[in-house]
Amino acid sequence: MDRAGLEQALREHHEAAWGWALACCRRDRDLAEEVLQMAWTSVLDGSARFDGRSRFRTWFFGVIRRIAAGQRRRRARRSLLAGRFGLVTAARPALPGPDETLARDETARRVAGALARLSDRQREVLHLVFYEEMTIEQAARCLGLRLGTARTHYERGKRQLRRLLDGEEPR
Repeated sequence: MDRAGLEQALREHHEAAWGWALACCRRDRDLAEEVLQMAWTSVLDGSARFDGRSRFRTWFFGVIRRIAAGQRRRRARRSLLAGRFGLVTAARPALPGPDETLARDETARRVAGALARLSDRQREVLHLVFYEEMTIEQAARCLGLRLGTARTHYERGKRQLRRLLDGEEPR
């Protein structure tokens, strides 16, 4: 795919990519912005290359996920080192955005709370299937999982989410 095609594909999938970046960054808006910008840059400078073996969106979501994981690890190391050497970093105040406004609704809060209690893998698979309308097979490719593993996380995640929303204690 040429540069113009890449730019067009990135623009077409930007909104969905933003939602996925937020999910990969555990709703940290600043980190999600940074990750998404890094993903765009890596695609446009050629360090991440689309080879056409899957849909562009599936591939791009994989790029976002890998970058987000790396950034979370870097932040965790920085935090650990700062604590070890007595350095304190000032936290930036969070500004309410559209997703926080929506989360004020009781149902949305319950669902968000239940999703937060799922394992990372279950939450990622459910997000891709329900919010990004991917098949389980596409989600598996995006996450670098075997299809059977993705199906297991999907089924267990749905079952656990149902229990949590019904007020049962998780198993």
